[in-house]
Amino acid sequence: MSNLTITEADLHAYVDGALPQARRAEVETYLAARPQEAGRVQAYRRQNEELHRLFDPVLDEPVPERLRVPLAARRRFFPLRYAAVVAWITLGGVIGWQLSGMQHPPSTNSAAFARRAAIAHIVYSPEVRHPVEVGADQETHLVNWLSKRLGAQLKVPHLGELGYTLVGGRLLPGDTGPVAQFMYQDAKGLRLTLYVRTNAEDARETAFRFARENKIGVFYWLDGRLGYALSAEIAKDELLRVATAVYRQLNP
Repeated sequence: MSNLTITEADLHAYVDGALPQARRAEVETYLAARPQEAGRVQAYRRQNEELHRLFDPVLDEPVPERLRVPLAARRRFFPLRYAAVVAWITLGGVIGWQLSGMQHPPSTNSAAFARRAAIAHIVYSPEVRHPVEVGADQETHLVNWLSKRLGAQLKVPHLGELGYTLVGGRLLPGDTGPVAQFMYQDAKGLRLTLYVRTNAEDARETAFRFARENKIGVFYWLDGRLGYALSAEIAKDELLRVATAVYRQLNP
């Protein structure tokens, strides 16, 4: 029996064709001895094919006119720095949300961040046997492990008061480095995921935005060195309620 240590991240990098040749050969040796794992890799490939079928048409969409306007021209319509308070109507009342920093249309990078979070949600939220790598029963280990891999101290919000319990989390490959995904579910089995990445540079401003990918809603924001994206197939106001609770726990 092979003693190779192959992680979940290795399997996904293998499916994505992102492994060096030597490591790819080790993964193939590992899979040859484990038919069940090989079958799971084939399922990941089918998921990738389905995701490409759903989202590749977006690549052919025309560039929005607002993105064709030169940056210098856009700046004439936006102040360089201001603070805004946005009132969000949620179930049962009004939640105040304090935003600081320059307000601007979502950048290509931030929109791609939301899309990657939605895709990760689509891939893992339906999983029955392997929804996470480390379960909620090992929460301390999970947080320490993911914090070490991302190079930043992470926190796991607890959403029991909103009806969502932690399932666990996993490490994922991102466009610029490791990414963490935490998964929650309610009593009916409905799942939401919190996708966390490190930013290329320290972001002093917090931007709070909403995007929709297919049927998945995503609230995403930047907070210092970390970026967060909360994804779920639920109503926008319910997702906002949870996103607000997450933000408040991360910024007590």
